[in-house]
Amino acid sequence: MIAPIHVVYGHGVTGPTLRNLDLNLLPTLDALLRERNVTRAAERLGLSQPAVSAALGRLRRHFGDELLHRTGNQYELTPLAQQLRAPIELALAGVHRVFDASPLFEPATSERTFRLMMSDYATAVLGERLVRRLADVAPHVRLVLRQTDPEFVDNAAENLRSVDGVVLPHGFLTDIPFTDLFEDTWVCVVSPDNDRVGEELTMEDLAGLPWVVMWDLPTAFAPAARQLSMLGVEPRVEITADSFLALPFLVAGTQRIAVLQARLAHRLAATAGVRLLPCPWDVVPVKEGFWWHPSHRRDPAHEWLRGTLQELGRELAEEPEQAL
Repeated sequence: MIAPIHVVYGHGVTGPTLRNLDLNLLPTLDALLRERNVTRAAERLGLSQPAVSAALGRLRRHFGDELLHRTGNQYELTPLAQQLRAPIELALAGVHRVFDASPLFEPATSERTFRLMMSDYATAVLGERLVRRLADVAPHVRLVLRQTDPEFVDNAAENLRSVDGVVLPHGFLTDIPFTDLFEDTWVCVVSPDNDRVGEELTMEDLAGLPWVVMWDLPTAFAPAARQLSMLGVEPRVEITADSFLALPFLVAGTQRIAVLQARLAHRLAATAGVRLLPCPWDVVPVKEGFWWHPSHRRDPAHEWLRGTLQELGRELAEEPEQAL
């Protein structure tokens, strides 16, 4: 259930577009755009269906648009409604951040919600530590984790307004505050029955084998794959995925090869049934950071979050490396 936002603009507001605008309609609009169904939106909000139907009527009058229109047995978003999805998410995050603000932060009693963007790799190696720490010292704090995607990173300066931060390697963002977390290295992943690979990999192997890669876009790529390109090896990409966790499973039982962060690779090797080999070049480690909007700089809760993530990153760095 989404907590209501009890704010109504009325007397004293000079802007004509804000006069008598009920901000309680924002969560309703968000739920309707997500669910595309009045009944499901009502369930999401913990409200009655007539109440959400009435709110939809008010929203339609305000925007002069149907927002939802029936197509066969289901509802579709109008073009305007499609445009509203991202701004609504940003607006809701901003409103909640305003009313979550406090001059002090007490982890043991706070009910603050932290919204973080992480790859599935970062979630696997850092997220599990974070949820355990929250359970120990901040049991009422809520955590929302979302998968990082290229659109978010490409427009990070604006998108970071809607979340508390993103865990991302160095090399993607500039001119944005960050907190360094931990380093990892890369290993190559092959199938044990890949008869084209011996005890060691060569650069010729990398050029000749088919690859599974994480993304394959100018601004979305695995740093290790970019390192190969700089060395003059252009991987012959056979499969592109949007999940680090999926890579070893897409390699198993095939002639394919992939590079994966060592911390994650060691966790998945036995389950996926793959073999890990050192990279046959001087691999540059990946350095993960926590990137956040400047508006969070003096927020006590956010300062605590940054400090906690940094401490967890140090704990990761102190773990003994597993030998290949």
